[in-house]
Amino acid sequence: MTVAQLFPKLEIPETIAAGPGPGNTDARVLAAYAGAGLADHMHGDVLRGMVECKHMLRQVWGTENVHTFGVAGTGWSGLDVMFSAVMPGDKVVVFTNGTFSGIDGLTVRMKAATAAELALSPLDPKPASVIIVDVPHGMSVTGGMVEAALAEHKPKWAAMAHWETGSGRINDIAGFSAACEKHDVMGLVDAVSSLGVENFRIDDYPGVHGWASCPQKGICCLPLTYAPVSFSDRYIETLKKTGTRTFVHHPIMEARHWGIIDGKDVEKGTYHRTHSAYAVAAFHEALRITLQQGIAERAKDYAHHETALRRAVQAMGCEVTSNMTSLVVLNLPKALAGREMELVQACRAQNFGIWPTLSEPVQIRIGILNLLSREAITDIVTRFADAIRALGGEVDDARVTEALNGVYDRAVAAE
Repeated sequence: MTVAQLFPKLEIPETIAAGPGPGNTDARVLAAYAGAGLADHMHGDVLRGMVECKHMLRQVWGTENVHTFGVAGTGWSGLDVMFSAVMPGDKVVVFTNGTFSGIDGLTVRMKAATAAELALSPLDPKPASVIIVDVPHGMSVTGGMVEAALAEHKPKWAAMAHWETGSGRINDIAGFSAACEKHDVMGLVDAVSSLGVENFRIDDYPGVHGWASCPQKGICCLPLTYAPVSFSDRYIETLKKTGTRTFVHHPIMEARHWGIIDGKDVEKGTYHRTHSAYAVAAFHEALRITLQQGIAERAKDYAHHETALRRAVQAMGCEVTSNMTSLVVLNLPKALAGREMELVQACRAQNFGIWPTLSEPVQIRIGILNLLSREAITDIVTRFADAIRALGGEVDDARVTEALNGVYDRAVAAE
């Protein structure tokens, strides 16, 4: 007879989520999640919350797209919905410059592969219709690169990550959109790391017809709530003609769940998905907070605090290679080169959650999602300096303090 093994109660300590994401969930969002009543998922207030989320999302995205809603799950769920429009044999150009755009590329290859191509290598297909433009780690995708590739290959779709957290690089969204529009290509954008952090409106980029993001980064919500997506009318019309091979993540079916039918908002959704009243409450509060602060103001705050962190780690002798405002990607001082994983593991053992890069070359990533205060950045800098010292490195505290004060005191003086 097998004896059941009962594990002790799981206790998870407080952690500083100082990586590329998920970020630290806003305390007000956690309160909304925990404070939601034990409501049936079809309760009137839950349904009203969904309607309001849909309208707030359109403001956050900066769009008139009716097909703007949330997909239950994480950013991967939103991306899968967006890429579901890619059908076997579709010609697609995908721009990759890091870990996550690389995974987007794999997703597209799986979607675009014919049955025969998929059978040859089910987990890593190489469909003839997909062109991967691989940009070296640490470099951004430029509009010139997109223009050249689309002019040469003339695809149906083009895909790119807006912000690539694998290497901390911002890619040229304006150049991407312009090239897509010029060559009549439908652009698909992974905005997992940029939504809620950068000040942009998707309607300013008409070459892009599909957008997908996540709840747990710039929106500062819980990961398993709703991943924001937005689709143009042309995207939806294309999907109506071609169909897709998914049922759960079908963009048109998902839209029906949010009360969007035939391009219009309707009173009630018709596609059944058993969702969570808790998730709706948390997502609703996260969107309210985002709009209360304002995208422009939040983007300004991220740029300000990233500058402080960047200058502080540079004062420790680190080389910063990223240009994002929510994440610093760096090389350690030469005396500690090759010990990046050792340092990261030591930090994580102290509940200081920084990350390495997930592909070569190995670098360190320090994020500031929802850590937008002088106190939070100073804490991160102090912990990182201690970690460098623990490995035998040297840190000049006076230089580091001067770097931080140079950013923060100047800002106070300007006010």
